[in-house]
Amino acid sequence: MDITFASAPSATRNAQGLSTAHQRNRVRDRRNAGAAWYQRLAAVCVAAAATFASGGALAQSAPKPDWSLADMPSQADRIFVVTGGTSGMGFEDAKALSAAGARVIIAARNPERGAEAIASIRADDPDAQVQFEAVDLGDLASVRALAARLQAALPRIDGLINNAAIMAPPERGTSPDGLESQFAINYAGHFALTAELLPLLRKSDAPRVVTLSSVAAGRGRIDFEDLQSERAYDPYAAYAQSKLACLMFAMELQRRSDANGWGIRSVAAHPGIAVTELVARGPGLDSPQGQQWAANRDNFQTAAQGAIPTLFAATAPDAVGGAYYGPTGPQEISGPLGLATVPAAAQYPAASARLWSLTEQLTGSRFPAGAR
Repeated sequence: MDITFASAPSATRNAQGLSTAHQRNRVRDRRNAGAAWYQRLAAVCVAAAATFASGGALAQSAPKPDWSLADMPSQADRIFVVTGGTSGMGFEDAKALSAAGARVIIAARNPERGAEAIASIRADDPDAQVQFEAVDLGDLASVRALAARLQAALPRIDGLINNAAIMAPPERGTSPDGLESQFAINYAGHFALTAELLPLLRKSDAPRVVTLSSVAAGRGRIDFEDLQSERAYDPYAAYAQSKLACLMFAMELQRRSDANGWGIRSVAAHPGIAVTELVARGPGLDSPQGQQWAANRDNFQTAAQGAIPTLFAATAPDAVGGAYYGPTGPQEISGPLGLATVPAAAQYPAASARLWSLTEQLTGSRFPAGAR
């Protein structure tokens, strides 16, 4: 961001015809004005430094690099909803949370895969409190139907993990609501689900919303002039935009929660690059990208390793609202847990607020205005 400051006021030379005393007063006034200007400039610089410190979040300490499931506190009597929990990192989230005592609702598209995921979890823990609920995040009617069912069935929600995603389908697809598929499933569906579940979240004593971004967000930009890639579709640019939007949403949700008294702790996370089904279901394993991915997969995270930043964000007492967690190795592809790099594009609240407003219009799901 380019910031241009006007030059500071300076004392002028004596004006012809003014008394010496009068001129001294004018010089003094201008000096005072100049001092005030510099104080304001210093305040702006301090505020800017605080805003951009640690990638745009408030200054915070990094998590324990070797944080693991053994460090997860008991989640007994807590209720979590995990989208995309039938495979990959979502499955690992559901498995770990249920093992820690939580009641887990896996929200995903395929009931058969949901049954398989539940059977796998219960094979290790027969007493696991885990259930499946069908939802298509690309269909806003399906999102609202899920929210209505949960409203009727649950006393509250303690944690919502916005995990489900698709990546880089070769051809541009659209949702039933006319949105580009990646924008719809990765971002807009989760935005709407969070809005619709906010009443249940606010019934929790300590609700959290964890939204999954990606290292790809660093290459993303929000194209407000072509948000749905109608003019030109680039699979990876659309994916990066959707994941940048997820990160901006997570940070804006924390700002709005603080301003409006919602009591939500909103945290963002990314897994690095993890071995999941995203590539196979997106560009395909036979694509050049798929072949490159397959050749390097030994350098990537397992799904269980990729889930660690999300589980930390969802359960650790010291996870900070508005923060962004992920692996800290080279290019954040893998490595110890830490604070992830917030892309410059996600550091401007005005852009996030603009995206938020547009998304409310596109989805018809609106968050409440004003304090509780």
